[in-house]
Amino acid sequence: MSVLVDKTDLSLKYTAHYNEVKDELFANSSDILNAQRKKAFQNFVLQGIPTRKNENYKYTNLNPAFVPDFKFIHTREEKKADMSEVFRCDVPQLNTNLALVFNGWFYKNETEKGDLPEGVILDSLESISKERPELLEKYASLANVEEDPMVALNTAFAKDGFFLYVPKNVVVESPVQIINLLQDEKDTFSTQRNFILVEDGAKVQVLLCDHTLNLNQYLNNSVTEIFAGNNAEVEFYTLQNQHNKATNINSVFIDQQRDSRVTTHTASLHGGLIRNNLQFALNGENAEAHMFGMAFMDKKQHVDNFTQVIHAAPHCESNQIYKNVLDEKSTGAFSGRIHVVRDAQKTNAFQRNNNLLLTDEATMQTKPQLIIDADDVKCSHGATVGQIDEEALFYLRARGINEDQARLMMMNAFAHEVVKEIKLEPLRDRIDELVDKRLKGEVSRCHDCAYQCDC
Repeated sequence: MSVLVDKTDLSLKYTAHYNEVKDELFANSSDILNAQRKKAFQNFVLQGIPTRKNENYKYTNLNPAFVPDFKFIHTREEKKADMSEVFRCDVPQLNTNLALVFNGWFYKNETEKGDLPEGVILDSLESISKERPELLEKYASLANVEEDPMVALNTAFAKDGFFLYVPKNVVVESPVQIINLLQDEKDTFSTQRNFILVEDGAKVQVLLCDHTLNLNQYLNNSVTEIFAGNNAEVEFYTLQNQHNKATNINSVFIDQQRDSRVTTHTASLHGGLIRNNLQFALNGENAEAHMFGMAFMDKKQHVDNFTQVIHAAPHCESNQIYKNVLDEKSTGAFSGRIHVVRDAQKTNAFQRNNNLLLTDEATMQTKPQLIIDADDVKCSHGATVGQIDEEALFYLRARGINEDQARLMMMNAFAHEVVKEIKLEPLRDRIDELVDKRLKGEVSRCHDCAYQCDC
């Protein structure tokens, strides 16, 4: 990411585009999506595209990613894809409720609702915000447009994405799988806004799969808001498997109420530049948040995981484990911030980031942080950056295992601590397979479908 770009010129470029299309954005969107649009863009202009001078983007300069002359998709385009032939190959044995998001737009005709229980809604955010606004009106936006310019830019341009609603005490037995595809004849800028509402006592598992279907340049700026009611349970899995010319800015904001339990898993297997923002707000007593992440980068790929956990209520627990394997000239970053507010007594908060560098040219930056304003808490954080243990490698080779196989075994063991936390067995097996291929340097493909799922 060494390209020098004038920050002011880039901001003017996106300001000019917004001014060209703002009337269309307001005219064709719901009052809910329009409510913060003007304020959001003003905040984007004030902050600009993040560079390393922005403390929260200290290790990731996004400016070069915004340079291409992108096509913006502000209206729904006709797209056709056979879901049964193209996408089930991702996790062959996993029976899911499938939905398709294409270049940031939800496609009803390509959605397979499967066996969703009565009352559960899986639909277009654009449609729901117009037809069922009551489902969104009582929930204030979890994504603050004043804190992150990428969230502000998303809010300014947002038109569509997926909406998932699980009513009170409903258990969705089969996971909801969102296939998030990028494909166009031109370099494309995609904006996607998603909302997941899980009411009191409800349970759901969501799998979001990010793919690119050709080799054009893509920039995807996505925001997902998740609200977990009292005693709700949510598992949110993200599988990022895009090519080297794709930039994925993925921001997830989660609001947890009393006795809720939310688990997130983020697996970054391919991508040119990946920035994952994850913010948890534990706003009810006895809430639990569990965050797992792993990334496997090579060439000049870059991954940056930025997490924030706000313990705003007593008797809550959070746990984070993030692991990275970096090869060749790849770079990685992890910034983890835990904030325990004054009245959040009896908090348990743990954070760990472990990183394995396979070459002398791979680099990793890690910054765990604790902000504790309460006095009766248990909190810890730690980070390691290192290379393969030569003594352990010698131990395996002394038992007749060749060096390549020994290294592969050690890398798999390093990653397995995160993989084993995946509750969906078919997904866990598939991730194991993809991780193994990734560590061997193989380009993984969907073997039984018409499209190449990553490049």
